[in-house]
Amino acid sequence: MKTHAVRVHQPGGPENMVWEEIDLAPPAAGEVLIRHAAVGLNFIDVYHRTGLYPLPTPFTLGLEGAGTVEAVGTDVTEFKAGDRVAYANPPVGAYAERRVMPAHRLVRIPDGIGEQQAAAMMLQGMTAQYLLRRTYRVQPGDTILIHAAAGGVGLLVCQWAKHLGATVIGTVGSEDKAALARAHGCDHTILYKAEDFVARVKEITAGAGVPVVYDSVGKDTFLKSLDCLRPLGMMVLFGQSSGKVEPFDTGLLAAKGSLFLTRPSLMAYTAKRADLVAGAEELFEVVGKGVVRVEVNQTYPLKNAAQAHRDLEARKTTGSTILLP
Repeated sequence: MKTHAVRVHQPGGPENMVWEEIDLAPPAAGEVLIRHAAVGLNFIDVYHRTGLYPLPTPFTLGLEGAGTVEAVGTDVTEFKAGDRVAYANPPVGAYAERRVMPAHRLVRIPDGIGEQQAAAMMLQGMTAQYLLRRTYRVQPGDTILIHAAAGGVGLLVCQWAKHLGATVIGTVGSEDKAALARAHGCDHTILYKAEDFVARVKEITAGAGVPVVYDSVGKDTFLKSLDCLRPLGMMVLFGQSSGKVEPFDTGLLAAKGSLFLTRPSLMAYTAKRADLVAGAEELFEVVGKGVVRVEVNQTYPLKNAAQAHRDLEARKTTGSTILLP
């Protein structure tokens, strides 16, 4: 079978993304053939494209998609042709009209949630789920700090944390993004380019600091984020959009109050199928109830994925972005 996909033959800039026809084998045992309705755009795609997270070349980008099952291999009993499914995990290859996926990495899309919405929420929504419910379990009365509050994960974390009874502090890069974050449950927005976010967090918490910082920015915010934590607080570094954090003396964690530091990944939190399904069900439940709104703020034709990458890296996007085959 032939299909079209966005391929990378050499790591580098967006210009290295090529729309081309490829051969697709039928699903083998334990696999499912999916026709994509929508593909999610995520910053990890940039890391793969540039070679920061190296992959054998050539490769098809993408870790998130949603669509309809067209065929199943032998031994697949959980899914059948016509089922609506979504995923947000390896193997890479989502930037394609059709692809084959291991059945055990798929989840069924419930009634009431569309494929485009599912493609926009799986990776970012499942990330928000494990951050708030497992890495540091947010409790009513907590005050939390989330960087990039107007980004895809940020908007979901703001809404979900507010629903859990937390006070949410978010850093943003512009007044427009501050308004967007506030509209999604962020109680206090900090313009990190114009304000000292450490001072503002201390002011908001009356000097106490926060129990947790969720940081996907990395190099530019990491050390100052540690200064926002209360003693025994948890630093959750789940991304590095500004670059890798430089090595540091772990004694700093002791000096700043016996802090905890974790570098989690969605792949580790969903490695067991039971955890994958449970996390997805909790996500679908809060979205289905309207507690968390997943907003697709940008769409691009899949063949124009290079432009989507340019806009993502230039911080021109907000909320979720999807690519349409």
